Amino acid sequence: MKELRPEDHKIISSKCVFSGKVVGVFIDEVSLPDGRIARWERVNHPGAVGIVPMLDDSHMLLVKQYRHATRKVLLEIPAGKLDIASESPEDCASRELVEEVGHSAATLVKLAEFYNSPGYSNEYFHLYLAKNLERASGVHDDDEFLTVELVRLENALELIERSEIVDAKSIIGITLATLYLEGRYTGLDG
Repeated sequence: MKELRPEDHKIISSKCVFSGKVVGVFIDEVSLPDGRIARWERVNHPGAVGIVPMLDDSHMLLVKQYRHATRKVLLEIPAGKLDIASESPEDCASRELVEEVGHSAATLVKLAEFYNSPGYSNEYFHLYLAKNLERASGVHDDDEFLTVELVRLENALELIERSEIVDAKSIIGITLATLYLEGRYTGLDG
């Protein structure tokens, strides 16, 4: 079997059909390795970060907020998109931590990097564990209404088991943070 290579998929045309505050939506015509032409939809996203903020080894700060795409209020780890092209993921994580939970972290541990939904989006996600927290004053985004919840780590795992925490970044973050704190995972920095 021939090895798959990105260059075997040639973009014939790409048309932006929507450009918004957070994403751009494109329709691409792509020549496939066998010569057929496919029409694929693609969402362009600047990337994002998520943070598992630990007050100590057994308590974390989560946020509850309305997520319009789901029409639900979700319990999640703090997160946000990279706002400017030159913003590093670490700077974004520090900014979001202050904005969403009112704390800064002396220590950020890179837990993982991943594509959220590579079947249709290029959103690349950076996941951090934040330790040694101190209070810091920050301001939420104008359209952001959230509450901060103090949750025991073991309870967060139970909330995942009961499908009360249902978003991927939070499930991945809480799971990897647990493994890291138990010494069973070193993170990307280790």
